[in-house]
Amino acid sequence: MISNRQPSDVVTVSMTVNGRSTEGQAKARETLADYLRDELGLTGTKLGCEHGVCGACTILVDDKPARACLMLAGQGDGREVRTVEGLATGNRLNELQQSFRKHHGLQCGFCTAGFLMSATALLAENPNPSEDEVVDALSGNICRCTGYQTIVQAVLDVAGNTPKDES
Repeated sequence: MISNRQPSDVVTVSMTVNGRSTEGQAKARETLADYLRDELGLTGTKLGCEHGVCGACTILVDDKPARACLMLAGQGDGREVRTVEGLATGNRLNELQQSFRKHHGLQCGFCTAGFLMSATALLAENPNPSEDEVVDALSGNICRCTGYQTIVQAVLDVAGNTPKDES
């Protein structure tokens, strides 16, 4: 049986973003990445491949890494979302952001937010990861500028570990 019902063009989205309750309207087919950027003005979440491959749009949804380009805004309803803008306190970078800066774990910066969010999730789950665990946790993020080692060093520094090549 074929239904003649049309899906609503707009959905109401209520979620907590970076600790603040938000409510708004989203197009039924609007991605969470576009909603965060266009409706909430949180442009730190970048759109790279828009296929979930590059990791540039990685955010935390209920404390787990998620690709914002693969989620519809409506799927964020009732969830807790954290973007890169939620890491700093005011103008003060958090420890991980400071470590990325210290180790030059960024160059053009396009992928940085995704790496920071993936690393944040890793460190929340495992505050003392090995180098291999860091590499594995960040394997879903692509960077075309840094060569990755400085990013891995930044995460290990926060964890209090020394990379193999520096021991």
